[in-house]
Amino acid sequence: MNPKSVRQAKDISEKITRGAKKFKNISVVIAPPAPFIGATKGILGAQDVFYEKDGAYTGKISADILKSLAVKYVIVGHSEKRYPLSGGGGDTDETINKKLKAVLNARLTPVLCVGELTRDHQSHYLHFIKEQIIRALKNVSKNIVGKVIVAYEPVWAIGKNAKNALDGEEALHMNIFIRKVIADIAGATTAKKIKIIYGGSVDVKNAEIFISLGKMDGLLVGRESLMPQKFLGIIENVNRA
Repeated sequence: MNPKSVRQAKDISEKITRGAKKFKNISVVIAPPAPFIGATKGILGAQDVFYEKDGAYTGKISADILKSLAVKYVIVGHSEKRYPLSGGGGDTDETINKKLKAVLNARLTPVLCVGELTRDHQSHYLHFIKEQIIRALKNVSKNIVGKVIVAYEPVWAIGKNAKNALDGEEALHMNIFIRKVIADIAGATTAKKIKIIYGGSVDVKNAEIFISLGKMDGLLVGRESLMPQKFLGIIENVNRA
C-alpha cells in the first residue's frame, strides 16, 4: 500500500521512467496499487488479479479490466497474498493457478511468485518450491509456459526486518533448480528461455550480484522502488552486470 497518494505515485513513476530511458537493454515495469494505475507512467504491472472474467465480485479486478488500463504484467501469488499479515484467507495453489490462467487468457504476462517460508538443512524447501510451480502451472499448455515470468522470493529474506538476502551463489542454485522444474513440465527449450527474476531485500549493493553471479533475468524490487534515486541506482548496476 505504497505510496500513499496518487500525486506521489505519479511523481515516483515519472522520475523512474525518465531516468530509465537511457538504459536501452532493460525493461522497467511499475506495479502500483490498483487505484493509481491510471495515473502511473511507464510500462505497467498490477499487484494482483481476480480469476473470474466478469460478474458480481465486488472489489475484485479482472484481467480484462487491467488490460483496458494498459497493464502488461500481473503479479500472481506474491508472498503477501499467499501469507497475509492478517492471517488466513490467503491465496492457495488452486486460486493462484486460476489467476495465472486468467492472465494468460487475457494475453498479459503473469509474474508467478514462488518461495519458501524458511530453509531447512535437509532441503525440504526445494520440494516445497517445486510443488508451488507444478500446481501453479497445472493444465497450462506447455507451449505457453514460456510466457510466464517466475519470480523467486524467499519469504525469510523479504522486508526491512529480514536478516539477510540470498547471496549470488544461492541465487544461481535456485535459478538452475527452477529451470530444472520447468524442464520437467514443459521441456528443455522452454526452461532455457523462460525468465526468472529474484525478489527479496534487493538494493543497490546486491542487485548486480543477482544478475552477474545468480544469472537472474531481472529483479522484483520492493521498498527501494519508492525512492527513485535508489531504484535508478539498481537499474544502473543491473545494466553494468
